[in-house]
Amino acid sequence: MSAITKTIWLIESRTAEPLTLDDLASHAGVSRSHLSRIFPLATGYSISAYLRGRRLTEAAKALAAGAPDILAVALDAGYGSHEAFTRAFRDHFGTTPDEVRRRRSLDNLKIVEPLPMNANTATRLPEPVIERRPAMRIAGLMDRHEMSDANGIPQQWQQFGPYLGHIPGAVPGAAYGVVADADESTCEYMSGVEVTASAELPREFKVLSVPPRRYARHRHQGHISTIRSTIGAIYDQWLPQSGYRQAEGISFIEYYGPDFDAASGLGTAEIWIGLED
Repeated sequence: MSAITKTIWLIESRTAEPLTLDDLASHAGVSRSHLSRIFPLATGYSISAYLRGRRLTEAAKALAAGAPDILAVALDAGYGSHEAFTRAFRDHFGTTPDEVRRRRSLDNLKIVEPLPMNANTATRLPEPVIERRPAMRIAGLMDRHEMSDANGIPQQWQQFGPYLGHIPGAVPGAAYGVVADADESTCEYMSGVEVTASAELPREFKVLSVPPRRYARHRHQGHISTIRSTIGAIYDQWLPQSGYRQAEGISFIEYYGPDFDAASGLGTAEIWIGLED
């Protein structure tokens, strides 16, 4: 059972009990920092956001079913008072526990359903290509995204699409998605292309200088919509067992080859993980 699966299982089996990051990391058999990094990359949720969302979702279901005592629901969800529960509930759902109980409906609520516990184990990774790459200069549109927002990054690629093929000084043939800075719930993401030092760039473009580095190039198989499963499997399965350590800096690079078709979501796509020498 992988670290991600173990973490989901423990959260789902002890949703109403106090759980700390130390508890989860110990159960998963990995360090706190490793679990904090791989969980959002694989699932789109920080550990705290998933745990909070699951507790509040189960509470909302109980209220919509007509639970007579809101305080009892709050205690079952791990909150010590009616006030703390109501505040957290309103922050997450945009409405109050009383209103959900009155409406007897979950319509328009941001429900967090249980994550599948076999997603990463079902992803079979082919062996990566290990190679050293020279320094790169990547330029494009950059923005910070919530990892739980499944639409933010595709929308950024839609905005970047009209620039492709029209950037003086761009190196033809490939496009890159760069996760330049990731924390427990957000990431800074660039949609870009490799450019020369003399490239004339649009004013709205940002530039990232990627140092020379050894990479594990993992081929993504299937439609691009499932790429998060590949990323999760890399961090949850391959990297801990590989004997390699990830290099500091950029989290990873998505490579989209010349045959990748953005309209169909099919073609050559890879995840490049920088490795320490």
